[in-house]
Amino acid sequence: MISGPRKIAVTGHFGSGKTEFSVSLAFAMSRLCSDRLAICDLDIENPYFRSREKQAALENAGVRVYSDPFNGRNGSELQTISAAVRAPLEDAGCRVICDCGGDSVGARVLNQFRKYFTPGDHRLLCVVNCGRPGTDTPEKAAAHIRAIEDATGLSVTGLISNNHLIRYTEPEHIFEGWEFTKEVEAITGIPALAACCMETLVHSVEGRGFDVFPIGMHMRDTYLDREV
Repeated sequence: MISGPRKIAVTGHFGSGKTEFSVSLAFAMSRLCSDRLAICDLDIENPYFRSREKQAALENAGVRVYSDPFNGRNGSELQTISAAVRAPLEDAGCRVICDCGGDSVGARVLNQFRKYFTPGDHRLLCVVNCGRPGTDTPEKAAAHIRAIEDATGLSVTGLISNNHLIRYTEPEHIFEGWEFTKEVEAITGIPALAACCMETLVHSVEGRGFDVFPIGMHMRDTYLDREV
C-alpha cells in the first residue's frame, strides 16, 4: 500500500468491517510512510461506524480527516460531503484513503470524484466478510462486487478478507474467511491480498500461506462498550 498508487478507496458490504480496515490502514501507514496522509469519510448512507468518529486519534497520528462540511462536529450526520475532500485527492504529495459507503448505493458517491480515479492511479479494495447475509456465499460476494463496479464504473483491484466474531474470533475463523475469499478470487479474477486479523491472533495465523493485516478494534468502543 505504501509503494503503490497513492489513492486507495475501500468499499464492502454493510458490516463487512470496511471502516475498521480503513482506519487501521490509516494508522499503520502513518507509522510506516513519510508522506502526508489523509482519510476521507465518504460514507453518507450509513450513520454507524464512521471513520470521522476517530478524528482526534487519527489527527494525533498525523492523519488528516475529511468528512462533511462541519467536519463531524456536534455529531453532525449530514448526507453531504465537504468540498475540501478534493484537497488530498489533488495533492500529489498526499496519500489518501477513501472510506466509501457499503454496497453499490453507498459506493456510488465515488462517481462525483471519478476524474480523480483513472486506471492505474488508484486501488479500489473490497472487504469480503463471509459472515454477512448478503455475502455469505462466494457467488453472492462476487455479485456484490460486480454491482459496485457497475455503479461506479471502476474496477475492484483487490480483495481483503475480514471474517470475524469480534472478540470471540478464533484462528479458524481467519482461515475460513481466507479460503472463502480465495473462492471469490477464482470467480472474479480479482486478487485476494490479505486477511485481517486482530493483533492478539497474528502469531496464531502467520505462516499459513497468506499475508496477514493486523486490524484494530478502533470503532468498537463507540458502540459495543458503551454503557447504557
